[in-house]
Amino acid sequence: MTLSDTETRGTDDRPEASARPAVSARPETSRVRPSRSTKPNGQWKVDGTAPLNGNEEWKQVDDGLSVRGRIEEVYSKGGFASIDPTDLHGRFRVWGLYTQRKPGIDGGRTATLEPHELEDEYFMLRVRIDGGQLTTEQLRTIAGISTEFGRDTADLTDRQNIQLHWIRVEDIPEIWRRLEAVGLQTTEACGDVPRVVLGSPVAGIAADELIDPTAQIEEITSRFIGDPSLANLPRKFKSAITGHPSQDVVHEINDVAFVAVEHPELGIGYDLWVGGGLSTAPRLAERLGVFVAPDQTAEVWHGVAQIFRDYGFRRLRNRARLKFLLAEWGTEKFRQVLETEYLGHALPDGPAAPTPSTPGDHVGVHRQKDGRSYVGVTPIVGRVSGPTLATLADVIEAHGSTRLRTTPHQKLVVLDVPDDRLDSLVAELDALGLQSRPSLIRRGTIACTGIEFCKLAIVETKAYATAAVLELEERLAGLDLPHPISLHVNGCPNSCARIQTADIGLKGQLVTIDGEQVPGYQVHLGGGLASQDRDEAGLGRTVRGLKVAADGIADYAERVVTRFLADRDAATDETFAQWAHRADEEALQ
Repeated sequence: MTLSDTETRGTDDRPEASARPAVSARPETSRVRPSRSTKPNGQWKVDGTAPLNGNEEWKQVDDGLSVRGRIEEVYSKGGFASIDPTDLHGRFRVWGLYTQRKPGIDGGRTATLEPHELEDEYFMLRVRIDGGQLTTEQLRTIAGISTEFGRDTADLTDRQNIQLHWIRVEDIPEIWRRLEAVGLQTTEACGDVPRVVLGSPVAGIAADELIDPTAQIEEITSRFIGDPSLANLPRKFKSAITGHPSQDVVHEINDVAFVAVEHPELGIGYDLWVGGGLSTAPRLAERLGVFVAPDQTAEVWHGVAQIFRDYGFRRLRNRARLKFLLAEWGTEKFRQVLETEYLGHALPDGPAAPTPSTPGDHVGVHRQKDGRSYVGVTPIVGRVSGPTLATLADVIEAHGSTRLRTTPHQKLVVLDVPDDRLDSLVAELDALGLQSRPSLIRRGTIACTGIEFCKLAIVETKAYATAAVLELEERLAGLDLPHPISLHVNGCPNSCARIQTADIGLKGQLVTIDGEQVPGYQVHLGGGLASQDRDEAGLGRTVRGLKVAADGIADYAERVVTRFLADRDAATDETFAQWAHRADEEALQ
């Protein structure tokens, strides 16, 4: 039995494919190819609904929504040993729960042991935060749960969620009670369901915002999260909506995304993208070329989700993402099916949104449209803690605010800060390790959960990435970096930390260096998305044979960044990604 996720977490899923890494000297936008198989793909509207594998069988018996009752009435009282294996390894995820990795199992055994041999009797719990919108009351509740039940753990993910660890099944009902009392939930935070809806972290407050997408996010989540008709999708379904011109929700790697655009006749609405996703068979989303009015957004979202449910491939889980269906159909057929079978009307043609001119991480101090300011801060690789979050809530309130946002870049944004309290707030956040003026290396570094908690991981991530950031801040202090350098560190072949869309992406694996097998990373170079100072989104270049030891991240990054600064064409303001795709392999070693 296999499970599914590509967020910073621990799961029982396996990579989507085992393709050998490609060597490329130019930007890539897709590595998914249409299928030529003559076998049925398990598409419900084509092949019928008879399950073609064990995973589909148990989902048809019980997709997971009802397991909450068993957790509350049976498992929380009987303890870990009382949990039915199919519930444990399958249905629990629908409520944001995965067993975490048992300590002491090295990365070399990840692929040789079964999930139950890797797992501990504790859970990762994912708190779903749609649009990244939080109040200080909610933050304080999460902090209290972390401290009381999760050994102070708390990680900001690159999908705007917060994850806790060391959670016991006995404590889950009380945790749910506390979360729901302040308007939070874990419903469908994981599993083959509609996951968290990413939203602009500055929705409703940015001075340069085109449209506030909050109403659209709220309509989607209130109508469809927990809807039994969407609780058995082929795999995960990831969504994003932004009204900000920085396109700050990594829309190119979501199954469905809505990007604000101004239509010359119809006004402000959204440009629709479908079919993005990374993992081991990455593909960037594509525009359908339609314009979606704000009041049609939920309807169109529902149509795309139903296409995935009815036509998505279910026979092989490594081909069950929407990106594989899009590769098979193309955008013209996808649009035709959406309009004729699910919407019942045509959508108007629409223009593409302009290329962003500012970064989408919102780090630093920025003016709001009401005259106050928002402050974006950078914890190192998203690692915080219960006590840190509790203190953060106190600091925010002491400076006249009660609102903050999480971001798709493992950052935090504090809203509504009066001018006369800005300096004090920035100083106190900095004392918490939340810098609003971070180095360009710290600002651009993210990391997945890694071997500390994740059952898929081969290599530690957060500790090595943190050490590398601190070293690089010293080593590169005298260099004039023209842009942030994104360094993404992942503990396995999946892409929880979006390695293919980073300037320097590191994929965890065992590597042989000087004849010895050690934990390390394969290197991807020159990836990026529209919100990361890229003129055009593209996947990174993989140089075969280029590998780095886990404790050698700083050495390699210093070497390649120094070479970039020496070789770049300053006259054209050449970016790291542009240089990495034109450089000779020798320059990238």
